[in-house]
Amino acid sequence: MERKNWSREELILAFNLYCKIHFGQISQKNPKIIELSKIIGRTPSSIAFKLVNFASLDPYHQQRGVKGMQNASKLDKEIYNEFSNNWSDLIFESESLLIKKSGKRNLEEAIKKEIEFDEKKEGVDVVRSIKMRINQSFFRTVVTSIYSNKCAVSNIDLPELLIASHIVPWSANKKERLNPSNGICLSPLYDKVFDKGLMTLTDDYKIRFSKKLFKISDKKVYSAFFEVFENQQINLPDKFYPKQEFIDFHRKNIFQK
Repeated sequence: MERKNWSREELILAFNLYCKIHFGQISQKNPKIIELSKIIGRTPSSIAFKLVNFASLDPYHQQRGVKGMQNASKLDKEIYNEFSNNWSDLIFESESLLIKKSGKRNLEEAIKKEIEFDEKKEGVDVVRSIKMRINQSFFRTVVTSIYSNKCAVSNIDLPELLIASHIVPWSANKKERLNPSNGICLSPLYDKVFDKGLMTLTDDYKIRFSKKLFKISDKKVYSAFFEVFENQQINLPDKFYPKQEFIDFHRKNIFQK
């Protein structure tokens, strides 16, 4: 039987899933891969191979020597680059396509709910609001997943206590605000400390705290929550490593020495 070439839509959905699952979970037995196989009419094994192809394009996995089947195709590379250069539009396109193909949700229903939520919104404002909600949900899903659903500092693993924090603040770089490499999974305490510039990362992903924290009157608190993690390397993600340029920005523009 002649093998059917992958379409752009199929690859967008495959990359969407690649972003959301841990590299170690890429298997034809993974329920999420099986679910996608039913949606697009591909075998679970073919989807698993395609996800490995995408991994072979990731700089982190390239350093580890991960290789796809006979290397990734030209279209694989195009999809990878499309997402990398335009996360906002490609996330929304892939999520909208997934909604349409899976039949689980309907964008018209989402639009209706958005209008009911704020009747002042009209047309473009409604679409923008929905796009932002969908994109932010995707960003959180991806960032928490690649950090194995644990705080990168403390290892807390309760989903309710995990935040997809931005390295470069949301307002500071529109193009990169949804890039998973601009995210780090943190519990509320360390999210706030990081956001306020009282914690940052070194080039080798080690934790640095601001000297201001040492002024905390209760030294036991300082020791238990901050000093114990000083100069420790964060728990690194399985893909989409924090970009050095983002860390540099945070250290130079946000961090309070």
